[in-house]
Amino acid sequence: MSLEVDVAHQIGAFRLDVRFASDGRVTALFGPSGAGKTSLVNCLAGLIRPTRGRMAVDGQVLFDDRTGVSVPPHRRRIGYVFQEGRLFPHLTVRQNLLYGWWFTPRSERREQLESVVDLLGLGAYLGRRPGRLSGGEKQRVALGRALLASPRLLLMDEPLASLDAARKDEILPYIERLRDETRIPIVYVSHAVSEVARLANTLVVLAEGKVAAAGPVGDVMSRLDVVSLIGRDEAGAILETTVSGTDVGSGLTTLRAAAGTLYVPRLDLPAAAAVRVRIRARDVMIAATEPRDLSALNVLEGTIAEMRAADGAVVDLRLDCHGEPLVARLTRHSVDRLGLSPGRRVYAVVKAVAIDGHGSGTGEPAPADAETSSR
Repeated sequence: MSLEVDVAHQIGAFRLDVRFASDGRVTALFGPSGAGKTSLVNCLAGLIRPTRGRMAVDGQVLFDDRTGVSVPPHRRRIGYVFQEGRLFPHLTVRQNLLYGWWFTPRSERREQLESVVDLLGLGAYLGRRPGRLSGGEKQRVALGRALLASPRLLLMDEPLASLDAARKDEILPYIERLRDETRIPIVYVSHAVSEVARLANTLVVLAEGKVAAAGPVGDVMSRLDVVSLIGRDEAGAILETTVSGTDVGSGLTTLRAAAGTLYVPRLDLPAAAAVRVRIRARDVMIAATEPRDLSALNVLEGTIAEMRAADGAVVDLRLDCHGEPLVARLTRHSVDRLGLSPGRRVYAVVKAVAIDGHGSGTGEPAPADAETSSR
């Protein structure tokens, strides 16, 4: 499940110049509007022919200007899910789902209607027309239609952008199942940190048509040099943990990580289940000495690895907590008062209620915004 991208293209005054490689099941393209996310996705789909470069999926070259390879869009076997479902209104859900399947050569059909319907929970809707579906249901049908075309790669261009919070919560678990239970690599475009952090394995941050950062989602999210691109209120770090146990009386689940022990509101997950935790920088307090008699339950020991001045009176810190990164945001006044500097041993304090429980299926980890997410 490899993806190689090295392309450049001029679109009016805007220049796209992007290079990265990914082996993750979900590669997220993140950045503000106008960063080049959709232009890049259209290059992958074959809707835009780059000026120069090379693109390949699992070693299969889609475009290479040096060798003259440029596979037509209809032969690339790429599924594309847009912001809106774009379903055929006169067809039933079943007929919409089968549309791509019928046009896929029999020898290349890897997916069957029954398995996709089960994966996306569409059994109750097969006889309905799109006009009788909610926004989340329409997007699930659009996902199913793309899957039944047996794509080599699935492109999802801000598929939740048109949905309200409730509909997003409805469809996210299905996208997680898609990620965990199929072998289809996904390129997921979004400007929502919560979606990227929950779904992605690899994160590519774009800014003004160029790659500002790329790599494993946890590594990129904790980089201080991209905090302003991610958003200072959303910046944070991801910890990989496992469930140690749950205390029914206190309503808390204990998670074990290389960084230390974490307590979170109860998760309905078995012992040893893998969980990815995302903790916002703004939810982390720093103590210069080991704190005692706190209401906050989570105290992680670490060393200040990096400090970077932010806007105004704010300083961002990246901690090394036994090999796991953690990000904190403090006022300059607090930094000076505590005498903080790189190499200093400190204690990070996080309230348990800042980490809400959230189960998300099986397979690869899937983080959630200031939440925990099972894998």
